[in-house]
Amino acid sequence: MSLKKDLEVLRDQGLTQIKATEAMKDLNDIRVKLLGKKGPITNVLRGMKDLSPEERPKVGAFANEIRDTLTTAIEARKSTLEARALNKQLAAETIDVTLPGRQVHVGTSHILTQTMDDIEELFIGMGYQVVDGPEVEEDHYNFEMMNIPKNHPARDMQDTFYITNELLMRTHTSPVQARTLEKHDFSQGPLKMISPGRVFRRDTDDATHSHQFHQIEGLVVDKHITMADLKGTLEVLAKHVFGAERTIRLRPSYFPFTEPSVEVDVSCFACGGKGCAVCKYTGWIEVLGAGMVHPNVIKNAGIDPDVYGGFAFGLGPDRFAMLKYGIDDIREFYLNDIRFLHQFNTEG
Repeated sequence: MSLKKDLEVLRDQGLTQIKATEAMKDLNDIRVKLLGKKGPITNVLRGMKDLSPEERPKVGAFANEIRDTLTTAIEARKSTLEARALNKQLAAETIDVTLPGRQVHVGTSHILTQTMDDIEELFIGMGYQVVDGPEVEEDHYNFEMMNIPKNHPARDMQDTFYITNELLMRTHTSPVQARTLEKHDFSQGPLKMISPGRVFRRDTDDATHSHQFHQIEGLVVDKHITMADLKGTLEVLAKHVFGAERTIRLRPSYFPFTEPSVEVDVSCFACGGKGCAVCKYTGWIEVLGAGMVHPNVIKNAGIDPDVYGGFAFGLGPDRFAMLKYGIDDIREFYLNDIRFLHQFNTEG
């Protein structure tokens, strides 16, 4: 059988195989088998050495023609298989526009974030700036600048996570106030600030205590600041958070960074001050601590306490949220229970 006849047989067999192929992998195998370096066409062409010089060009041209024919057939079949696969995929992914829509559940701000944002907006509206600070703090700012020197008994009031002798997890956000007061330029006006954030204390977690919780501390320093300014500010806060009918009272207390110091109670929003289980039948609920900034704190910041004074307060957003929404276990805030958190979705 002549080489030309052999090539014609390979062509016809190849075209038949290509036409019958139903998978891209099989088509690729046929391409390699027919047109590869070890394929039958190559093997046939090795016999050209036995042809006369006149026949070789004719057989070579015929071989190239067959190679082109098979290559064209493979590409055409490839296009057919790809189109078929695409149509099959499109049919499988067809969207039935008559189906009802599926509800998409979106996230919402955590109830503690909502509480803190609400308080921040209130104070921003009163001209306060919101200042952040490091959670890993220096002993110098956390204690000493706040009138709590080494070996001061007040350090026992805040059981501290120490990292080194001079570094600790901040026990309150007061060091942010100390840092800001130290840098403030009073020629530009008074200092009015709040410092929200997380704080850390070595405490046993239970329904009302946590080793990690939140604080928002406020500070106002200027000339001629009085206790009346403090009381008026806290009344605005209490009415905003707990209701316009609320009143507050101040009770003497002790904090090393304020003098005089007070505990602040708000009239019970459950009974209106008549006495109930929520307020332990006193008509009042303790909500925060405050006082006039201690002269030593002013002096530690390099400011003359005979010229400047101020007030400070510290509140717990966790406690505010618990009181406002009737939550009886602080641990609920940190369990990430969607059923609990969804109750406070006020964002639509």
